[in-house]
Amino acid sequence: MSLFDLVGNTPLVRLSRVIGQLSSGVEVWAKLEGANPGGSVKDRAASHILRDRIARGIPAGARLLDSSSGNTGIAYGMLCAELGLPLTLVLPANANRERKRLLRAYGVELVLTDPLDGSDGAIRHAQALCAAEPDRWLYLDQYSNAANPRAHELGTAEEIWQQTQGRVTHWVAGLGTTGTFVGTTRGLRKHRPDLVSVAVQPDGPFHGLEGLKHLPSAIRPAIYDEAAASRHLWAPTEPALELRQRLGREEGLLVGPSSGAALWGALEVARELESGVVVTLFPDGGERYVSEDHLWD
Repeated sequence: MSLFDLVGNTPLVRLSRVIGQLSSGVEVWAKLEGANPGGSVKDRAASHILRDRIARGIPAGARLLDSSSGNTGIAYGMLCAELGLPLTLVLPANANRERKRLLRAYGVELVLTDPLDGSDGAIRHAQALCAAEPDRWLYLDQYSNAANPRAHELGTAEEIWQQTQGRVTHWVAGLGTTGTFVGTTRGLRKHRPDLVSVAVQPDGPFHGLEGLKHLPSAIRPAIYDEAAASRHLWAPTEPALELRQRLGREEGLLVGPSSGAALWGALEVARELESGVVVTLFPDGGERYVSEDHLWD
């Protein structure tokens, strides 16, 4: 069995305490993507991107290249180590200590960019590297790669449909590369065309919700599909981080900052309903954020 075979089939858990008072006909569920072997939802996209690239061939001597704020890079690193493929990752220099150490543990070559330029700066630098030496690099480009949303259309969506016995009515998720949101929406709408799909973004360009993008002020991923969202919600940082902390203390779920934003959005939707099954997704666990004191104190 390969690490690729261990990706997916993550638990779906019903939330009870942190959701507060909702109508008796409303359920809120969360998909726990920290249960993937690399610790995040990005294992899904990375595995599909790499399988697709391998199927199309990898030129001799080429080195794989992509940009990431951390989780996709860790997934790439894990899988490339198993495959024996060389990988260079471009990421902002302010990526946290745990992520950098994990990437180096997998043997990933790191190129660090100006933290003030954020994830967009890392994208631009990866593009510049590829343009300067096109024969050296094989650019995976998670933000434009159709295998990213396809991983969720074929995997995440089908799992949610089966795990809810086809009862899911609302799907709520944050936007980063947008692959999780777009792909899962497409997959669920094959089963339920009237699915309400709600996209959650930070409420401004300067936010503390790591892993999420404020699309109006960022490079818009080529894989993003405007038609996927029935509705957009704009998550405030502090309430989202407070919910993330409460998940650990009230539900026993240790998760990352973007999970707090996803829960914030799910509760905004759930409070408006008399009945429905609201499903959200927690992209990663909280273990890789333990050095960030502001998230816990």
